[in-house]
Amino acid sequence: MGDPRDEKIVEWQLGRKITNMRRVAFRCPHGYPVVIESFPIKDGKPFPTLYWLTCPHLKKEVSKLEAQGYIKKFEEKLERERELQQRMKKAHIEIIKKRAELLPKDHPFHELLIKVGSGGIRNFTKLKCLHLHLADYLAGVNNPIGEMVWNLVERKFCEEILCKSGEARK
Repeated sequence: MGDPRDEKIVEWQLGRKITNMRRVAFRCPHGYPVVIESFPIKDGKPFPTLYWLTCPHLKKEVSKLEAQGYIKKFEEKLERERELQQRMKKAHIEIIKKRAELLPKDHPFHELLIKVGSGGIRNFTKLKCLHLHLADYLAGVNNPIGEMVWNLVERKFCEEILCKSGEARK
């Protein structure tokens, strides 16, 4: 685990205890965690989501895009555009490699976790949720869907500094 202050904020952001946070992968201009990197094992089970979007503001903005049907729109785009398919495949492979670096080759879940992409996705032309892809993109993965989501979000960061509330909690 990283800085206990970051842990406290992330737990406030997610509304639950966290057990597999490795570090903050991306921060907002106010200095708060936006994306965390997770260890690929949680409570003794495989956890294929390497990057997790924690920012309450961005989670809400991305949920609006999902409610507007963007998962389906992006999946249709993925089906039509070969170049986009290749870029997504590369993004998933990048996640697989990063995840594999965190587990020894003899770990019982190593083989399983090198067979699935970001978030456990097996079919790289399907999308689980947009939050996942945005988290990958903000963490530095060349994820084209995450980049498109980022470009669609009008207000990237909150002005209210929502996470200050999490800092005040004991």
